Amino acid sequence: MSHREKYAPGPAAGAKIQKEGEKWTLVLVRDLSHPPAKVWRALTEPEHLREWAPFDSDRNLGAVGTAKLSTVGTPTPNVSETRVKRADAPKALEYTWGGADIRWELEPLGGSGTRLTLWHNINRGFISMGAAGWHICFDVLDQLLAGQPIGRIVGPEAMKFDGWQRLNAEYAKQFGVEPPGWPSPPRT
Repeated sequence: MSHREKYAPGPAAGAKIQKEGEKWTLVLVRDLSHPPAKVWRALTEPEHLREWAPFDSDRNLGAVGTAKLSTVGTPTPNVSETRVKRADAPKALEYTWGGADIRWELEPLGGSGTRLTLWHNINRGFISMGAAGWHICFDVLDQLLAGQPIGRIVGPEAMKFDGWQRLNAEYAKQFGVEPPGWPSPPRT
């Protein structure tokens, strides 16, 4: 059985939401047992992003400037121009993706670990889906960093993946939002 077949996401954890006016931000924190420099490469280098992220990049994101990000797993290719606003290796990375602000912070953890924090501005209606999707991306990233890549699980494929609907429902409950996209069963 491959690593991918054995993979099952753990329970919803490490996520919270911040609200400023009508602006919602999903905050995800994950402790990784890999040094910041290694995590930084996975966040910025196109060949690493292809293994775990929900988009491909036409260049290394480790420098300020424009780049093209192509969303993966959508029925039609969705390419958006992004602006890397901050690239402070191996500590902080900020850019836009599909109109949303993305911010990564890498904090060294005792020994050779990294506390990775993601801030993602997201529409309130999609916050539980976003949390579930990033949760799985973080798991895939962790496997990649451990030298056991299972291949990225994003977009519609992630939604079909065992555990995604459970995560979506768990995060929706945690955040007090309705999980999007599933009509309630008819009352009998």
